Amino acid sequence: MEIGSLKDIEEAIIENSSSLEDKAVRQLHQIIAIMPPYIRTLINEAFEHKRIPKEYLLTAILFAFSNTAGLAIRLDAMGYSNYGNIYAAIIGSRGDVKSPAMDLATEPLKKYDDLQYQEFRERSLQDGHEEPKGRKQLFIQDATIEAAYFKHFHNPFSLGILMDELYHLIEKMSNPSSKDGPGWRTLLLQGNTNKFVDIARKTTESFRLSKSYPVLMGSIQQEFIPKIFSGGNLESGLTDRLFFTPKLTHNSKLSRFPIGQGCLNRYSDNLLRMMEYRKLVEDSETKDPLILTCTSEAEDRIFQYTQDLIHLQEKSKEIEKGYLAKAQINIHKLVILTHLMKESATPEFRLKIDLETVEEAIMIMNFYFTNFQIIIDKLDHNTADIDLDDVVRLGVKNKATQQEIASVIGKNKSSVCRKIKKLKK
Repeated sequence: MEIGSLKDIEEAIIENSSSLEDKAVRQLHQIIAIMPPYIRTLINEAFEHKRIPKEYLLTAILFAFSNTAGLAIRLDAMGYSNYGNIYAAIIGSRGDVKSPAMDLATEPLKKYDDLQYQEFRERSLQDGHEEPKGRKQLFIQDATIEAAYFKHFHNPFSLGILMDELYHLIEKMSNPSSKDGPGWRTLLLQGNTNKFVDIARKTTESFRLSKSYPVLMGSIQQEFIPKIFSGGNLESGLTDRLFFTPKLTHNSKLSRFPIGQGCLNRYSDNLLRMMEYRKLVEDSETKDPLILTCTSEAEDRIFQYTQDLIHLQEKSKEIEKGYLAKAQINIHKLVILTHLMKESATPEFRLKIDLETVEEAIMIMNFYFTNFQIIIDKLDHNTADIDLDDVVRLGVKNKATQQEIASVIGKNKSSVCRKIKKLKK
Protein backbone atom coordinates (compact mmCIF):
# COMPACT_ATOMS: atom_id res chain seq x y z
CA MET A 1 0.00 0.00 0.00
CA GLU A 2 1.46 3.41 -1.00
CA ILE A 3 1.62 5.79 1.99
CA GLY A 4 0.80 9.33 0.94
CA SER A 5 -1.02 10.89 3.90
CA LEU A 6 -1.83 10.53 7.58
CA LYS A 7 -5.07 8.82 6.55
CA ASP A 8 -3.09 6.25 4.55
CA ILE A 9 -0.90 5.60 7.60
CA GLU A 10 -3.96 5.17 9.81
CA GLU A 11 -5.55 2.75 7.34
CA ALA A 12 -2.31 0.78 7.07
CA ILE A 13 -2.09 0.44 10.86
CA ILE A 14 -5.69 -0.75 11.08
CA GLU A 15 -5.15 -3.19 8.21
CA ASN A 16 -2.11 -4.79 9.82
CA SER A 17 -3.30 -4.83 13.42
CA SER A 18 -6.87 -6.12 13.12
CA SER A 19 -8.11 -9.69 12.74
CA LEU A 20 -9.36 -11.17 9.48
CA GLU A 21 -12.90 -11.06 10.88
CA ASP A 22 -12.59 -7.35 11.65
CA LYS A 23 -11.24 -6.75 8.15
CA ALA A 24 -14.13 -8.67 6.59
CA VAL A 25 -16.71 -6.71 8.61
CA ARG A 26 -15.17 -3.42 7.44
CA GLN A 27 -15.25 -4.63 3.85
CA LEU A 28 -18.85 -5.77 4.23
CA HIS A 29 -20.02 -2.40 5.54
CA GLN A 30 -18.18 -0.61 2.75
CA ILE A 31 -19.86 -2.84 0.17
CA ILE A 32 -23.35 -2.35 1.62
CA ALA A 33 -22.79 1.42 1.67
CA ILE A 34 -22.25 1.50 -2.12
CA MET A 35 -25.04 -0.96 -2.98
CA PRO A 36 -28.07 0.40 -4.88
CA PRO A 37 -30.53 1.89 -2.32
CA TYR A 38 -33.13 -0.87 -2.76
CA ILE A 39 -30.58 -3.57 -1.93
CA ARG A 40 -28.94 -1.60 0.89
CA THR A 41 -32.34 -1.01 2.48
CA LEU A 42 -33.35 -4.67 2.18
CA ILE A 43 -30.11 -5.88 3.79
CA ASN A 44 -30.39 -3.42 6.66
CA GLU A 45 -34.11 -4.02 7.31
CA ALA A 46 -33.66 -7.80 7.18
CA PHE A 47 -30.86 -7.48 9.74
CA GLU A 48 -32.91 -5.20 12.01
CA HIS A 49 -36.30 -6.92 11.84
CA LYS A 50 -35.47 -10.54 10.91
CA ARG A 51 -31.96 -10.76 12.44
CA ILE A 52 -30.59 -12.05 9.12
CA PRO A 53 -26.80 -11.57 9.01
CA LYS A 54 -25.93 -8.95 6.40
CA GLU A 55 -23.23 -11.06 4.77
CA TYR A 56 -25.63 -13.99 4.29
CA LEU A 57 -28.20 -11.86 2.50
CA LEU A 58 -25.55 -10.15 0.33
CA THR A 59 -24.37 -13.55 -0.93
CA ALA A 60 -27.94 -14.77 -1.48
CA ILE A 61 -28.78 -11.64 -3.49
CA LEU A 62 -25.72 -12.18 -5.70
CA PHE A 63 -26.93 -15.75 -6.24
CA ALA A 64 -30.41 -14.51 -7.19
CA PHE A 65 -29.03 -12.09 -9.79
CA SER A 66 -26.69 -14.80 -11.05
CA ASN A 67 -29.78 -16.91 -11.77
CA THR A 68 -31.54 -14.12 -13.64
CA ALA A 69 -28.55 -13.41 -15.88
CA GLY A 70 -28.06 -16.91 -17.22
CA LEU A 71 -26.49 -17.24 -20.65
CA ALA A 72 -28.53 -14.23 -21.75
CA ILE A 73 -25.88 -11.75 -20.56
CA ARG A 74 -22.16 -11.92 -21.38
CA LEU A 75 -19.19 -9.71 -20.60
CA ASP A 76 -16.47 -9.26 -23.22
CA ALA A 77 -13.34 -7.77 -21.65
CA MET A 78 -9.56 -8.22 -21.92
CA GLY A 79 -10.03 -10.59 -24.85
CA TYR A 80 -12.21 -12.98 -22.84
CA SER A 81 -15.93 -13.73 -22.73
CA ASN A 82 -17.47 -14.53 -19.35
CA TYR A 83 -20.90 -15.12 -17.82
CA GLY A 84 -22.23 -14.41 -14.34
CA ASN A 85 -22.68 -17.82 -12.68
CA ILE A 86 -21.27 -18.20 -9.17
CA TYR A 87 -21.05 -20.87 -6.45
CA ALA A 88 -21.64 -19.88 -2.82
CA ALA A 89 -21.50 -21.57 0.59
CA ILE A 90 -23.22 -19.91 3.56
CA ILE A 91 -21.51 -21.11 6.73
CA GLY A 92 -22.78 -21.10 10.28
CA SER A 93 -24.07 -23.06 13.23
CA ARG A 94 -27.61 -24.19 13.96
CA GLY A 95 -29.92 -21.22 14.42
CA ASP A 96 -27.72 -18.77 12.52
CA VAL A 97 -30.58 -17.73 10.18
CA LYS A 98 -28.94 -19.22 7.10
CA SER A 99 -32.08 -20.51 5.35
CA PRO A 100 -34.14 -17.31 5.81
CA ALA A 101 -31.42 -15.36 3.98
CA MET A 102 -31.61 -17.71 1.01
CA ASP A 103 -35.42 -17.77 1.07
CA LEU A 104 -35.72 -13.98 1.20
CA ALA A 105 -33.35 -13.32 -1.70
CA THR A 106 -34.85 -15.97 -3.97
CA GLU A 107 -38.55 -15.55 -3.08
CA PRO A 108 -39.38 -13.47 -6.21
CA LEU A 109 -37.78 -16.11 -8.42
CA LYS A 110 -39.60 -18.91 -6.58
CA LYS A 111 -42.91 -17.15 -7.28
CA TYR A 112 -41.82 -16.74 -10.89
CA ASP A 113 -41.08 -20.49 -11.00
CA ASP A 114 -44.47 -21.28 -9.42
CA LEU A 115 -46.28 -19.25 -12.06
CA GLN A 116 -44.28 -20.79 -14.89
CA TYR A 117 -45.04 -24.27 -13.58
CA GLN A 118 -48.75 -23.58 -13.22
CA GLU A 119 -49.00 -22.25 -16.76
CA PHE A 120 -47.00 -25.20 -18.10
CA ARG A 121 -49.16 -27.66 -16.20
CA GLU A 122 -52.33 -26.17 -17.65
CA ARG A 123 -50.95 -26.28 -21.20
CA SER A 124 -49.83 -29.88 -20.75
CA LEU A 125 -53.23 -31.00 -19.49
CA GLN A 126 -54.91 -29.23 -22.40
CA ASP A 127 -52.61 -31.10 -24.77
CA GLY A 128 -53.56 -34.41 -23.14
CA HIS A 129 -50.25 -35.13 -21.39
CA GLU A 130 -50.74 -36.75 -18.01
CA GLU A 131 -47.28 -35.85 -16.72
CA PRO A 132 -45.58 -32.62 -17.80
CA LYS A 133 -42.11 -33.12 -19.24
CA GLY A 134 -39.29 -30.66 -19.82
CA ARG A 135 -40.86 -27.83 -17.85
CA LYS A 136 -39.11 -24.50 -17.45
CA GLN A 137 -37.73 -23.80 -14.00
CA LEU A 138 -34.97 -21.81 -12.34
CA PHE A 139 -34.15 -24.03 -9.34
CA ILE A 140 -33.63 -27.65 -8.42
CA GLN A 141 -33.15 -28.72 -4.79
CA ASP A 142 -32.81 -32.48 -4.64
CA ALA A 143 -31.86 -34.35 -7.80
CA THR A 144 -29.60 -37.07 -9.14
CA ILE A 145 -26.92 -35.94 -11.56
CA GLU A 146 -28.89 -37.48 -14.44
CA ALA A 147 -31.97 -35.49 -13.43
CA ALA A 148 -29.83 -32.33 -13.17
CA TYR A 149 -28.54 -32.82 -16.72
CA PHE A 150 -32.12 -33.45 -17.88
CA LYS A 151 -33.31 -30.21 -16.25
CA HIS A 152 -30.40 -28.23 -17.68
CA PHE A 153 -31.12 -29.61 -21.15
CA HIS A 154 -34.68 -28.28 -20.94
CA ASN A 155 -33.49 -25.05 -19.26
CA PRO A 156 -30.36 -24.28 -21.28
CA PHE A 157 -29.94 -20.71 -20.03
CA SER A 158 -29.31 -21.73 -16.41
CA LEU A 159 -29.47 -24.50 -13.83
CA GLY A 160 -30.00 -23.08 -10.35
CA ILE A 161 -28.93 -25.52 -7.62
CA LEU A 162 -30.37 -24.24 -4.34
CA MET A 163 -29.80 -26.48 -1.33
CA ASP A 164 -30.69 -25.91 2.31
CA GLU A 165 -27.82 -28.25 3.26
CA LEU A 166 -24.70 -28.57 1.09
CA TYR A 167 -23.22 -31.38 3.16
CA HIS A 168 -24.67 -34.30 1.22
CA LEU A 169 -23.64 -32.89 -2.18
CA ILE A 170 -20.11 -32.15 -0.93
CA GLU A 171 -19.88 -35.63 0.58
CA LYS A 172 -20.93 -37.24 -2.69
CA MET A 173 -18.25 -35.38 -4.58
CA SER A 174 -15.53 -36.39 -2.10
CA ASN A 175 -16.67 -40.03 -1.94
CA PRO A 176 -14.93 -42.13 -4.63
CA SER A 177 -17.60 -44.84 -4.37
CA SER A 178 -20.49 -42.43 -4.97
CA LYS A 179 -22.40 -42.99 -8.19
CA ASP A 180 -23.41 -39.33 -8.57
CA GLY A 181 -20.40 -37.62 -7.01
CA PRO A 182 -17.96 -37.57 -9.96
CA GLY A 183 -20.73 -36.33 -12.27
CA TRP A 184 -21.66 -33.46 -9.96
CA ARG A 185 -18.05 -32.36 -9.59
CA THR A 186 -17.50 -32.53 -13.35
CA LEU A 187 -20.61 -30.45 -13.99
CA LEU A 188 -19.57 -27.79 -11.46
CA LEU A 189 -15.94 -27.68 -12.58
CA GLN A 190 -16.76 -27.41 -16.28
CA GLY A 191 -19.85 -25.32 -15.76
CA ASN A 192 -18.00 -22.63 -13.83
CA THR A 193 -16.45 -21.51 -17.12
CA ASN A 194 -19.56 -22.48 -19.12
CA LYS A 195 -18.05 -25.38 -21.05
CA PHE A 196 -20.17 -27.77 -23.09
CA VAL A 197 -22.16 -30.63 -21.61
CA ASP A 198 -22.45 -33.86 -23.59
CA ILE A 199 -24.01 -36.86 -21.83
CA ALA A 200 -24.59 -40.11 -23.69
CA ARG A 201 -26.28 -43.19 -22.19
CA LYS A 202 -27.28 -46.48 -23.76
CA THR A 203 -30.55 -46.82 -21.92
CA THR A 204 -31.63 -43.20 -21.38
CA GLU A 205 -31.94 -40.00 -23.35
CA SER A 206 -28.69 -38.30 -24.40
CA PHE A 207 -28.07 -34.59 -23.78
CA ARG A 208 -25.93 -32.01 -25.55
CA LEU A 209 -25.50 -28.37 -24.52
CA SER A 210 -22.95 -26.18 -26.28
CA LYS A 211 -22.67 -24.10 -23.09
CA SER A 212 -23.57 -24.80 -19.46
CA TYR A 213 -24.57 -22.40 -16.69
CA PRO A 214 -24.92 -24.04 -13.27
CA VAL A 215 -25.37 -21.73 -10.27
CA LEU A 216 -24.93 -23.14 -6.77
CA MET A 217 -25.85 -21.93 -3.30
CA GLY A 218 -26.39 -23.79 -0.07
CA SER A 219 -25.66 -23.66 3.63
CA ILE A 220 -23.29 -25.83 5.58
CA GLN A 221 -22.62 -26.07 9.29
CA GLN A 222 -19.12 -24.98 10.22
CA GLU A 223 -18.25 -28.39 11.70
CA PHE A 224 -18.38 -29.84 8.18
CA ILE A 225 -16.09 -27.29 6.51
CA PRO A 226 -13.14 -29.76 6.48
CA LYS A 227 -15.23 -31.93 4.15
CA ILE A 228 -15.15 -29.21 1.47
CA PHE A 229 -11.35 -29.36 1.54
CA SER A 230 -11.12 -33.16 1.43
CA GLY A 231 -11.68 -36.03 -0.96
CA GLY A 232 -10.29 -34.26 -4.02
CA ASN A 233 -12.48 -31.14 -3.74
CA LEU A 234 -9.47 -28.93 -2.99
CA GLU A 235 -7.16 -30.67 -5.46
CA SER A 236 -9.69 -30.46 -8.29
CA GLY A 237 -10.17 -26.72 -7.79
CA LEU A 238 -13.80 -26.93 -6.74
CA THR A 239 -13.03 -25.32 -3.38
CA ASP A 240 -11.35 -22.39 -5.11
CA ARG A 241 -14.54 -21.59 -6.99
CA LEU A 242 -16.70 -21.09 -3.88
CA PHE A 243 -17.72 -17.76 -2.37
CA PHE A 244 -17.45 -18.67 1.33
CA THR A 245 -19.67 -16.65 3.66
CA PRO A 246 -18.92 -17.21 7.36
CA LYS A 247 -21.05 -15.42 9.92
CA LEU A 248 -19.72 -11.94 10.65
CA THR A 249 -22.65 -9.86 11.92
CA HIS A 250 -25.09 -10.62 14.70
CA ASN A 251 -28.28 -8.99 15.95
CA SER A 252 -29.62 -10.23 19.29
CA LYS A 253 -32.38 -7.60 19.50
CA LEU A 254 -35.85 -8.92 18.64
CA SER A 255 -38.12 -6.71 16.51
CA ARG A 256 -41.90 -6.58 16.43
CA PHE A 257 -41.92 -5.17 12.91
CA PRO A 258 -41.69 -6.88 9.51
CA ILE A 259 -39.55 -5.82 6.59
CA GLY A 260 -41.37 -2.99 4.83
CA GLN A 261 -43.60 -4.17 2.00
CA GLY A 262 -42.37 -1.33 -0.19
CA CYS A 263 -38.79 -2.53 0.35
CA LEU A 264 -39.74 -6.10 -0.62
CA ASN A 265 -41.67 -4.90 -3.67
CA ARG A 266 -38.78 -2.79 -4.96
CA TYR A 267 -36.39 -5.72 -4.65
CA SER A 268 -38.81 -8.10 -6.36
CA ASP A 269 -39.64 -5.67 -9.18
CA ASN A 270 -35.99 -4.93 -9.92
CA LEU A 271 -34.90 -8.56 -9.79
CA LEU A 272 -37.73 -9.64 -12.09
CA ARG A 273 -36.91 -6.79 -14.48
CA MET A 274 -33.70 -8.68 -15.18
CA MET A 275 -35.79 -11.78 -15.94
CA GLU A 276 -37.65 -9.76 -18.56
CA TYR A 277 -34.38 -8.94 -20.33
CA ARG A 278 -33.38 -12.58 -20.15
CA LYS A 279 -36.73 -13.72 -21.52
CA LEU A 280 -36.31 -11.43 -24.54
CA VAL A 281 -33.11 -13.28 -25.38
CA GLU A 282 -34.58 -16.73 -24.64
CA ASP A 283 -37.59 -16.04 -26.88
CA SER A 284 -35.56 -14.56 -29.73
CA GLU A 285 -34.87 -16.57 -32.85
CA THR A 286 -31.06 -16.35 -32.59
CA LYS A 287 -30.86 -16.45 -28.76
CA ASP A 288 -27.75 -14.29 -28.96
CA PRO A 289 -26.81 -12.87 -25.54
CA LEU A 290 -26.75 -9.22 -24.59
CA ILE A 291 -23.05 -8.32 -24.64
CA LEU A 292 -21.63 -6.05 -21.96
CA THR A 293 -18.45 -4.11 -22.67
CA CYS A 294 -16.32 -1.78 -20.55
CA THR A 295 -15.24 1.79 -20.93
CA SER A 296 -11.49 2.07 -21.52
CA GLU A 297 -10.97 3.16 -17.89
CA ALA A 298 -13.03 0.24 -16.59
CA GLU A 299 -11.15 -2.31 -18.69
CA ASP A 300 -7.81 -0.84 -17.65
CA ARG A 301 -8.87 -1.29 -14.00
CA ILE A 302 -9.81 -4.96 -14.53
CA PHE A 303 -6.44 -5.46 -16.23
CA GLN A 304 -4.51 -3.85 -13.36
CA TYR A 305 -6.49 -5.73 -10.71
CA THR A 306 -5.84 -9.03 -12.47
CA GLN A 307 -2.13 -8.22 -12.61
CA ASP A 308 -2.23 -7.43 -8.88
CA LEU A 309 -3.84 -10.82 -8.22
CA ILE A 310 -1.05 -12.55 -10.14
CA HIS A 311 1.59 -10.72 -8.09
CA LEU A 312 -0.27 -11.58 -4.89
CA GLN A 313 -0.30 -15.25 -5.91
CA GLU A 314 3.48 -15.29 -6.02
CA LYS A 315 3.83 -14.36 -2.34
CA SER A 316 0.76 -16.13 -0.92
CA LYS A 317 0.45 -19.42 0.90
CA GLU A 318 0.07 -22.45 -1.35
CA ILE A 319 -3.58 -23.02 -0.43
CA GLU A 320 -4.41 -19.41 -1.37
CA LYS A 321 -2.77 -19.54 -4.80
CA GLY A 322 -5.60 -21.55 -6.39
CA TYR A 323 -8.26 -19.23 -4.97
CA LEU A 324 -6.46 -16.18 -6.35
CA ALA A 325 -6.23 -17.88 -9.74
CA LYS A 326 -10.01 -18.37 -9.82
CA ALA A 327 -10.47 -14.78 -8.61
CA GLN A 328 -9.07 -13.71 -11.97
CA ILE A 329 -12.19 -15.25 -13.54
CA ASN A 330 -14.61 -14.44 -10.72
CA ILE A 331 -13.89 -10.72 -10.95
CA HIS A 332 -15.50 -10.79 -14.42
CA LYS A 333 -18.54 -12.56 -12.98
CA LEU A 334 -18.85 -10.03 -10.17
CA VAL A 335 -18.54 -7.12 -12.61
CA ILE A 336 -21.57 -8.57 -14.44
CA LEU A 337 -23.61 -9.03 -11.26
CA THR A 338 -22.68 -5.62 -9.85
CA HIS A 339 -23.76 -4.02 -13.13
CA LEU A 340 -27.05 -5.94 -13.13
CA MET A 341 -27.91 -4.92 -9.57
CA LYS A 342 -27.40 -1.27 -10.51
CA GLU A 343 -29.13 -1.44 -13.90
CA SER A 344 -32.15 -3.31 -12.52
CA ALA A 345 -33.23 -0.11 -10.78
CA THR A 346 -33.18 1.94 -14.00
CA PRO A 347 -35.73 2.09 -16.84
CA GLU A 348 -33.12 1.36 -19.53
CA PHE A 349 -30.49 -1.35 -19.56
CA ARG A 350 -27.07 0.04 -20.44
CA LEU A 351 -24.58 -2.34 -22.00
CA LYS A 352 -21.52 -0.25 -21.15
CA ILE A 353 -19.82 -0.83 -17.78
CA ASP A 354 -18.10 2.11 -16.10
CA LEU A 355 -15.09 2.38 -13.79
CA GLU A 356 -17.25 2.81 -10.66
CA THR A 357 -18.93 -0.55 -11.25
CA VAL A 358 -15.58 -2.29 -11.63
CA GLU A 359 -14.29 -0.73 -8.41
CA GLU A 360 -17.38 -1.97 -6.57
CA ALA A 361 -16.95 -5.49 -7.98
CA ILE A 362 -13.31 -5.46 -6.82
CA MET A 363 -14.47 -4.59 -3.30
CA ILE A 364 -16.79 -7.61 -3.36
CA MET A 365 -14.08 -9.94 -4.71
CA ASN A 366 -11.64 -8.79 -2.01
CA PHE A 367 -14.32 -9.45 0.62
CA TYR A 368 -14.73 -13.06 -0.49
CA PHE A 369 -10.97 -13.58 -0.54
CA THR A 370 -10.84 -12.36 3.07
CA ASN A 371 -13.63 -14.82 3.89
CA PHE A 372 -11.57 -17.61 2.31
CA GLN A 373 -8.61 -16.61 4.48
CA ILE A 374 -10.88 -16.74 7.54
CA ILE A 375 -11.91 -20.31 6.68
CA ILE A 376 -8.30 -21.37 6.10
CA ASP A 377 -7.24 -19.79 9.37
CA LYS A 378 -9.94 -21.69 11.24
CA LEU A 379 -8.90 -24.95 9.59
CA ASP A 380 -5.27 -24.35 10.54
CA HIS A 381 -5.76 -23.28 14.16
CA ASN A 382 -9.13 -24.41 15.46
CA THR A 383 -9.32 -28.06 14.45
CA ALA A 384 -8.28 -29.13 17.94
CA ASP A 385 -11.07 -27.06 19.48
CA ILE A 386 -13.85 -28.96 17.70
CA ASP A 387 -15.88 -31.19 20.00
CA LEU A 388 -15.90 -34.51 18.16
CA ASP A 389 -19.01 -35.63 20.03
CA ASP A 390 -20.85 -32.62 18.60
CA VAL A 391 -19.70 -33.52 15.08
CA VAL A 392 -20.90 -37.11 15.54
CA ARG A 393 -24.27 -35.91 16.87
CA LEU A 394 -24.61 -33.58 13.90
CA GLY A 395 -23.69 -36.35 11.49
CA VAL A 396 -26.29 -38.70 12.97
CA LYS A 397 -28.91 -35.95 12.84
CA ASN A 398 -28.12 -35.36 9.15
CA LYS A 399 -28.34 -39.13 8.48
CA ALA A 400 -24.68 -39.38 7.51
CA THR A 401 -23.17 -42.86 7.43
CA GLN A 402 -20.54 -43.92 9.94
CA GLN A 403 -17.94 -43.87 7.15
CA GLU A 404 -18.92 -40.30 6.20
CA ILE A 405 -18.62 -39.14 9.82
CA ALA A 406 -15.28 -40.92 10.16
CA SER A 407 -13.86 -39.12 7.13
CA VAL A 408 -14.87 -35.74 8.57
CA ILE A 409 -13.38 -36.21 12.07
CA GLY A 410 -10.32 -38.17 10.95
CA LYS A 411 -11.13 -41.34 12.90
CA ASN A 412 -11.78 -44.89 11.78
CA LYS A 413 -15.28 -46.30 11.39
CA SER A 414 -15.08 -48.44 14.53
CA SER A 415 -14.25 -45.37 16.65
CA VAL A 416 -17.30 -43.61 15.26
CA CYS A 417 -19.45 -46.64 16.00
CA ARG A 418 -18.29 -46.63 19.63
CA LYS A 419 -18.96 -42.91 19.94
CA ILE A 420 -22.49 -43.30 18.58
CA LYS A 421 -23.23 -46.10 21.03
CA LYS A 422 -21.81 -43.98 23.87
CA LEU A 423 -23.93 -40.95 22.91
CA LYS A 424 -27.09 -43.08 22.81
CA LYS A 425 -26.64 -44.18 26.41
